[in-house]
Amino acid sequence: MKKEKYTIEFVLGNASQKSLWRMLTDPTAMEEWFADKVKLNDGSFYTFIWDENIHETEMVLKKPMDQVRFNWLAADRADVYFEFKIHKLELSRVIALEVTDFALAEEKEDAIFLWENQIDLLKRKLGI
Repeated sequence: MKKEKYTIEFVLGNASQKSLWRMLTDPTAMEEWFADKVKLNDGSFYTFIWDENIHETEMVLKKPMDQVRFNWLAADRADVYFEFKIHKLELSRVIALEVTDFALAEEKEDAIFLWENQIDLLKRKLGI
């Protein structure tokens, strides 16, 4: 079955864009909220470890302070990625984080719930 693309937006208020960018791209910072262990290899290849499960990605898009995309390298995930976009909301001018990911239709609700939990942890680490 093919995974479906979905996007969710999280309002991060007056978060520092610089601090948020670091939390989205720096391996040590990502270990604080995203994965149990994060390793950077050869500048753009990231290894994410959750409960001893190893997942390889490549950072294929990087617009500093704005957008970063990671493609999964596993054969069964070749056409999927996850992406973070930072922007300011038009009316309030507060920072928002847009997360794009892929999930099977029957797993989408669980995937969104997981992202909500991860972003809640990210907010706590950012002090918001």
